[in-house]
Amino acid sequence: MSSEEFEKLHEIYKSLYDELKLMPDRAARCHGEERKRLVRDFDEKVGEAEEMLQGMDKELRVAPSSFRNSMSAKLRLYRRDLGKLQRDMKSCEPSLGFSGRPGESGHGSYGIYASQNEQSTQAQSHRALLLQGTESLHRATQSIERSQRIAVETENIGNDIIEELGEQREQLDRTRDRLIHTGENLSRSRKILRSMSRRLMTNKLLLSVIILMELAILGAVVYLKFFRR
Repeated sequence: MSSEEFEKLHEIYKSLYDELKLMPDRAARCHGEERKRLVRDFDEKVGEAEEMLQGMDKELRVAPSSFRNSMSAKLRLYRRDLGKLQRDMKSCEPSLGFSGRPGESGHGSYGIYASQNEQSTQAQSHRALLLQGTESLHRATQSIERSQRIAVETENIGNDIIEELGEQREQLDRTRDRLIHTGENLSRSRKILRSMSRRLMTNKLLLSVIILMELAILGAVVYLKFFRR
């Protein structure tokens, strides 16, 4: 959005509106050709004002939402004020028929133009409301889509976590099995060590007995050889 372009259109509209709001009173005081000229001038300026409002409406479509919402409300007020001026100008029409001046009956066509302009203003106002509703629906749809994407991503993350937990559980099961096997191996090792310890003690006892027997035999030999005659 070009803020300069919007401000330019806004200033032109304000200038046109300032001129238009004086015309109904002037039309009520005028007659004949002057009134015709004033009505034509009013119609032209209303058309220009409508073009300015349409231009501002186009600029607002690409404006930030915070700025667009506030200015859209102003545009609706501008269209309402413009429609009121058209009705005020139209209300001057019956007085034309009572003036009795020639040529003034031709101003009946202004009522048609004013009615058409008013209908155009209402249609544009409805169109602006419809565009706002469409944009709100579009934003809501985008928000729902973002929420769905986040939900899908969250679900994927949850599935990944579940898979990782499953893998960790398998690793823990394997570790537990290894610990069980290690415990069994340790039990067998303890049994082997106890068996070896018993054998060692048995061997020591046998060795002690053999040594004692040898000492006894040696003592007997010495006794028989040296002390017994």
